[in-house]
Amino acid sequence: MVRLLKKWRIRSSNYFFNFGSMQERLSIWERVAMVFSWGEVLRARRQLLSLLLLALWEAGSGQVHYSVPEEAKHGTFVGRIAQDLGLELAELIPRLFRVASKGRGDLLEVNLQNGILFVNSRIDREELCGRSAECSIHLEVVVERPLQVFHVEVEVKDINDNPPVFPMAVKKLFIYESRPPGSRIPLEGASDADIGVNSQLTYILNSNEYFTLDVKRNDEDIKSLGLVLKKLLNREDTPEHRLLIMAVDGGKPELTGTTQLTITILDVNDNAPEFEKSVYKARLFENASNGTLAVIVNASDLDEGVNKDIVYSFSTDTSADILSKFHLDPINGYISVKGNLDFEETKLYEIQVEATDKGTPPMADHCTVLVEILDTNDNVPELVIKSLYLPVLEDAPLGTIIALISVSDRDSGPNGQVTCTLSPHVPFKLVSTFKNYYSLVLDSALDRESVADYVVVVTARDGGSPSLSATTSVSVEVADVNDNAPTFAQPEYTVFVKENNPPGCHIFTVSARDLDAQENALVSYSLVERRVGERALSSYVSVHAESGKVFALQPLDHEELELLQFQVSARDAGVPPLGSNVTLQVFVLDENDNAPALLPPGAGGGSGAVSQLVSRSVGAGHVVAKVRAVDADSGYNAWLSYELQPAAGGARSPFRVGLYTGEISTTRTLDEVDAPRQRLLVLVKDHGEPALAATATVLLSLVESSQAPKTSFQPSAGAVSTGTALVDVNVYLIIAICAVSSLLVLTLLLYTALKCAAPRTEGACAPGKPVLVCSSAVGSWSYSQQRRQRVCSGEGPPKTDLMAFSPSLPAGSFSGDREEQLDVDADVSAKVSNF
Repeated sequence: MVRLLKKWRIRSSNYFFNFGSMQERLSIWERVAMVFSWGEVLRARRQLLSLLLLALWEAGSGQVHYSVPEEAKHGTFVGRIAQDLGLELAELIPRLFRVASKGRGDLLEVNLQNGILFVNSRIDREELCGRSAECSIHLEVVVERPLQVFHVEVEVKDINDNPPVFPMAVKKLFIYESRPPGSRIPLEGASDADIGVNSQLTYILNSNEYFTLDVKRNDEDIKSLGLVLKKLLNREDTPEHRLLIMAVDGGKPELTGTTQLTITILDVNDNAPEFEKSVYKARLFENASNGTLAVIVNASDLDEGVNKDIVYSFSTDTSADILSKFHLDPINGYISVKGNLDFEETKLYEIQVEATDKGTPPMADHCTVLVEILDTNDNVPELVIKSLYLPVLEDAPLGTIIALISVSDRDSGPNGQVTCTLSPHVPFKLVSTFKNYYSLVLDSALDRESVADYVVVVTARDGGSPSLSATTSVSVEVADVNDNAPTFAQPEYTVFVKENNPPGCHIFTVSARDLDAQENALVSYSLVERRVGERALSSYVSVHAESGKVFALQPLDHEELELLQFQVSARDAGVPPLGSNVTLQVFVLDENDNAPALLPPGAGGGSGAVSQLVSRSVGAGHVVAKVRAVDADSGYNAWLSYELQPAAGGARSPFRVGLYTGEISTTRTLDEVDAPRQRLLVLVKDHGEPALAATATVLLSLVESSQAPKTSFQPSAGAVSTGTALVDVNVYLIIAICAVSSLLVLTLLLYTALKCAAPRTEGACAPGKPVLVCSSAVGSWSYSQQRRQRVCSGEGPPKTDLMAFSPSLPAGSFSGDREEQLDVDADVSAKVSNF
């Protein structure tokens, strides 16, 4: 009944609809009819329905089963594997459908056009599985894009293709004529490489009046064949008997094998030795050393003398493998180990032992020794890694399958139970997908910039004591994705460039670093376009896309632009591209490229000369006129000084000009000998390198006091006293201004020191460090120019350029009278107060 249920067990959804050949199905129905009587038809149908439902449940449980008979021809249909796995035929080739099996991978093949699994080469069940009751080919079906793994089991059905085979074609036996009827002579039976019904043997002996065959089955389910004597032998009548034994298996069609027995009838010794047991059992570990005692066989003989002496030996039918593994002491009957035992090779040895006396003729008895081999943990687990998805993108989702791993151990029991572990601190884990199959999957996020590749060590350890382990490693490369934008070392750079630079001059180089790799780290630079006044930024500067060098496309003018602020963008070549910006502040430093410009003399005056009426009665130090000039430059380049050119002929002029005020005053009281018309040339110079100058002409007309204008530059007595008081006030004001300027200078010094500590950022056209100018010994402050400058860095109001000077004045410049000095100081103080 159990075998019938196994026969009805459905291995796959395909096999559910194809039970095999018509003959096989008829045979199944015949067996069902034999088991169930017609009175039990209703109950049989219920059981059949339950079996069918069980088969359907197994078919949908996730593993596909097929069956194929051994020795099937090439091209034999096995199953529609693509349909049973739920795959479309059109996607088999694009998704790289492939089938692999452990070991014999060429036995089965899949037609990618119709999705049919067929027999590719000869399948020999006995060669594939030996005498194992179950024989299956395990297939691993891998489909990529996306990755899927299926497991298919193909059961190989046995056919009756092996006939029974006896150990010897002709066997000689010697039997004493005194052997009593009913005595049994053991024989070596035939063997059949098939299994099941195909290996169930039936023995037939040709017709004979003296002998008959006896087949026994012991408690180990081992058949024992023997020849039984039916009546007394008479050597004188028949000294020799020839018998033919035929073995017939249970297959359809039946196969047979024969052996010829030649029995020689001996006389004399009439008592054969007898063993204490017909079957001896022993158990040995496979690592048993040579000389280890397995079992002791013992036989006794009722005879006396020489006929009682017994010699032990292996049966003549004993295989060479047993003879190489065991040694039998002929005197004591000790069976010991003399070769290497391997549980994985042979689990049980069946040894036939003979006990023969020394009588004439000798008599013998036989016994069977069963040596069971016990497993020890002597096989290291085996690991096979199949990489499927390398390299792995650093943004791969969790659960991505990296590789397939299969493990095996030839040992049995706990010694063959294998567990797999990974090396610690890796972002991967092992997931068991099937018996002895694992998937290496991504367990946590990857970052190529932190770790570019991993060496994953897989350790397989069995459950033996002590346990054995095997390791293998797989290198997992992490592929880059564009997840890092280019970055600059600092968000802003300050650049100093002298004005009037040559066109195309290199002023600075920007550099951004991208942590990605290959094209994702390939950085290109560009300007962030904007308007600078009414012109585009690209008309002033440009940036090289590859090197990041910034060039000035035209000469820069400090008087037009003091500060040019713009941004440079860095973009990588990834998809999508990432980028960042950096700000450049380009300060245009002044050069002395503008000469002093004279201001008009005032309303109604011409632009070429200053005309003024001067009374002859004015005293020394009276201011009679003033020359005004400005310089478009800044700093020292805009610091102006005034000089009076000597008169023609070397005559001493009664007038002088203030060095920094431009005020023309008398040096003495005018008299009658002075020419009525005085023409003065005033040279206005800046302090640039080289200095630039302009010349102003002042025309003074000397008139009598009655003709002089009422408004006079000569101060009255009250004015002098008021001026004296004003000078005193200005002294304190100057002291306060000097204190404030000293604090300002200290602040500027500290700022300059901090800037100098930073790395130089000037370009090829940049000047040296700017010079800080302190207040002069006179303690004066001066405007370089009272004009408005346009600054490109922002939209705020224009600024007035204020500089502190420390001029190197000649000693004679201050040799004038006290009154002129006070006038100069008063003028400077008034300007500072206005500021």
